[in-house]
Amino acid sequence: MGVISGSETSLIIKEWQRTMQSSEKINSAQFLEHQLQEVITLLEKQQLERSLVHRGPGANHELVEAMLQNQHQVRLQEKFAPLHPADTAFILESLSLDQREMAWDAIKTQLDGQVLLEVSDAVRQTLISGMAAEELATVAGKLNTDEIADLAADLPKRTMLKILRSLNGEERKHLNAILSYQDNKVGALMDFGMITIRDDLNLKAIIAFIRKLGKLPSHTDKLFVVDQHNVVQGILPLQRLLTHLPSKQVADVMVTDFIRFQVDQEAAEAARAFERYDLISAPVIDNEGKLQGRLCVDNILDFIREKTDEDLLIQAGVGEEEDLSSSVWKSARNRWGWLIINIGTAFASTRIIGVFEDIILQLVALASLMPIIAAMGGNTGNQTSMLIIRSLALGHINSSNIARIIKKELTLALINGLFIGFILGLLSMLLYWDVALSVVMAVAMLINLLVAVIVGLGIPLLRHKFGKDPAVGTSVILTAITDSMGFFIFLGLASLFLIK
Repeated sequence: MGVISGSETSLIIKEWQRTMQSSEKINSAQFLEHQLQEVITLLEKQQLERSLVHRGPGANHELVEAMLQNQHQVRLQEKFAPLHPADTAFILESLSLDQREMAWDAIKTQLDGQVLLEVSDAVRQTLISGMAAEELATVAGKLNTDEIADLAADLPKRTMLKILRSLNGEERKHLNAILSYQDNKVGALMDFGMITIRDDLNLKAIIAFIRKLGKLPSHTDKLFVVDQHNVVQGILPLQRLLTHLPSKQVADVMVTDFIRFQVDQEAAEAARAFERYDLISAPVIDNEGKLQGRLCVDNILDFIREKTDEDLLIQAGVGEEEDLSSSVWKSARNRWGWLIINIGTAFASTRIIGVFEDIILQLVALASLMPIIAAMGGNTGNQTSMLIIRSLALGHINSSNIARIIKKELTLALINGLFIGFILGLLSMLLYWDVALSVVMAVAMLINLLVAVIVGLGIPLLRHKFGKDPAVGTSVILTAITDSMGFFIFLGLASLFLIK
């Protein structure tokens, strides 16, 4: 009988874990798909029965329809009741506008506001637009103040006034504090579900206090130690609380070298710190060191996801407010801006080609080769710009290394230009057996790749320098410049060296 070594056992365990994780993902996806199909089936059945009632005899239409409506509402409520708010949000986002409205009408009174927090901004707006102020106030009243703040931008003023009146003084203060910060600041992401203690207490008293509470706020991995003025003195990780003698004082076991964030600090910086130090929660303080709230990993993950989604949509020229189920008219208006800009840049490129029409007519091979120059320049520029945008987002680019990064990218462009230019020159030679054309092709490729890298570096770096989002418009502007310059460089060189 063979003996399995320790390393082999470790590999088997890791493979089993990967298999289980993959299976869980598949099962989760299958579960959501199954739930979605069942909801769609219920909604389609409801629509069918309603149409049959309208086609039937004229008597008791309203009574029969009301009975069917109640039955379907009960079925939908039973279907959504056991689901997590995130799963409910996924189903609502996947439905058409009409189906979404029917489902939401049936379940909104039975669900808390967590579903509104989970759906995308565009879907949230469609759900809220169909709710009365009293309904919204009731739903939002079940949320914490930091969660209400997440919805505030989408809530009507009348609803916000109702919510504010329903809050006590401390809750109102917390809500106003969060709303006073911009979305990209730490203060806008903080919550107030934290436990504060003094350093002169012993651990036994702290444990007794927690046991008396009966429930810890979510994501509580540490307690915050403050003085009489609410200035943060340190943190007490739960691990230390449970592993040290109960007779020890907090001052003896607390951590004084810890990560903390300013309320007006950039949320992107906090996100990088959470990733770097594997944080679960951290205190948020003001300029005087006083505790204002806490920052948790769930809020950081939401911020990263929303920022990533926003950047991807912006790069594609699509507004964040667009919903997959939006009307054609709304989606069209949402995309017109960048499309119109693309029209302008495309016409600019064609005008450059128009200047060299006579040259193209004399040497038809230019028409088939010049798109290659433009395409390679666009791809190279996009590679550079995406690297710079990502590095800026991660904080990897600063005044001490920017010159080195620019030098490296330009050197890389030169090497790539020589290599790709040589290959394309060789291919051109094989196709047309024209040495001069092959040389022009190679030189044009080299110059356009250098231009593409300069533009790919310049646009995001300049936008970042002036406080603008480096991702906005970079792809569109880059493509326009590399196409135009590619045509101009290639055709210009051809007019100088190929046409007599």
